[in-house]
Amino acid sequence: MRLILAVIGRDSARALSGGATLPIMFFLLVATLYPFAIGPDTALLARTGGGVLWVAALLAALLPVDRLIAPDVESGFIDQLTLRGVSEEAIALAKLFSHWLSFGPPLMLAAIPAAALLKLPMTTLVSLEIGFAIGTPGLAALAVLVASLTVGLRNAGALAGLLMLPLAIPLLIFGASSVSAQNNTPFHLLAATSLFLLAITPFAVGGGLRGLRD
Repeated sequence: MRLILAVIGRDSARALSGGATLPIMFFLLVATLYPFAIGPDTALLARTGGGVLWVAALLAALLPVDRLIAPDVESGFIDQLTLRGVSEEAIALAKLFSHWLSFGPPLMLAAIPAAALLKLPMTTLVSLEIGFAIGTPGLAALAVLVASLTVGLRNAGALAGLLMLPLAIPLLIFGASSVSAQNNTPFHLLAATSLFLLAITPFAVGGGLRGLRD
């Protein structure tokens, strides 16, 4: 347990010092530029802004994907952890949690000024924040899963994007639907999808890490 907490602290500190603000800046940049693209139609902004912010959140989770696992595999850090008795599944879970810490809560804070830029009503902002709280762990899990699949491949960053974007479609659909939902069904579907990704990712990533050593 002590080693897992050390991995979480190390990865979180590395993310904060190594460009963790980039996904948040990208997220806010999308919110800033979108009104220029469609014009000052307040009703249109309010109707489409939530979906645009979900797309921006997906891309923000994708930006650091090539730095989540590959550097630790190449440096032998993961091998050292396994030699000390830490399972690959526990390492994957630590990577998932530290990645979520680096972009999930900051993204929820950045959603407040982003909603103001898009002129979203307060009810939409509340739904957006609830959706981000439910869905960003799933985005983090998906990013870690894709990072493990592209370790050691050339042009891993571009390939990760091609893999992650189609896999994230259910999260994106349910997340965007929850922004203007008339009932809780989209939130329930979003939670189910996020929990499914959280459940399978440690085992899938763990198997992938063991495969790299074979």
